[in-house]
Amino acid sequence: MLILISDAFDSTLPQLLSKYGEVTDDKGRVAEAEVVLIRSKTKVTKEYIDSAPNLKLVIRGGVGLDNVDQDYTKTKGIVVHNTADASTTAVAELAFAMIIALPNHIAKADQSMREGKWIKKELKRTELYGKTLGIIGMGRIGTALAVRARAFRMKVLAWHPDVYFSDFAEIRPTLKEVMEESDYMSVHMPLLDATRGLINKEMLAHCKKSAYIINTGRAGCVNEEDVAQALKDGKLAGYATDVWLSDPPDGSPLFDAPNTLFAPHIGASTKENMTRIGQIADKIIFDYVNK
Repeated sequence: MLILISDAFDSTLPQLLSKYGEVTDDKGRVAEAEVVLIRSKTKVTKEYIDSAPNLKLVIRGGVGLDNVDQDYTKTKGIVVHNTADASTTAVAELAFAMIIALPNHIAKADQSMREGKWIKKELKRTELYGKTLGIIGMGRIGTALAVRARAFRMKVLAWHPDVYFSDFAEIRPTLKEVMEESDYMSVHMPLLDATRGLINKEMLAHCKKSAYIINTGRAGCVNEEDVAQALKDGKLAGYATDVWLSDPPDGSPLFDAPNTLFAPHIGASTKENMTRIGQIADKIIFDYVNK
């Protein structure tokens, strides 16, 4: 059996998986591969699948599966797994780091000091204590974020299409209500037809002008042009994102917008998480081999 590691994983993974067969990172051998491990960079499209006639198992290191044509894999009998449990802590911690960094102007303060500027009077901070965090998508990561926000004595609201109760947040029946009540909003929805462009001009109109939005979920859930315009018009206080329509982004209207904070899709890229992803991939392949 040939196992193709198509994207960046922990350096120990090839040795860990070698007990199942040959392990390679040579993408030119995709036609031979029975198992392919991907992250966000590799796109398992119809064309990709047609180029891999021996493919039986795709493992996505991470949560989102929008880079896999799941309808077509089903027609080919290809099993698709993600490693959703692994990334919860890593992504929740990055989201909360961004929630802290935006109102404290951490990036702007650091940059100004390096430029020899002293802009103490210009950098007006606000506290998280007593503020309201609205979580858009109350799954594993949203729940982990809620736990962290409550430790900072924030009020936590949440909306999710099929979540009606949580021990960690007050569930609101509509996204509009969360947008209206929140000082901070953190996006943790999968990218589906129903969630594409979910945060758009219409929804942004319900935000407080002092509100911040953080996106460590999926870029396509947010209309970048609408967010950029809201920032320019002073209808939104700030926006932070770790996710992009392409990796790396081929330009974005957000780059010209004020009060932004960007990261290069590093939400899952902790040492600990990469180890966990490898362990879950090992278990998935073990079950596949021994089914």
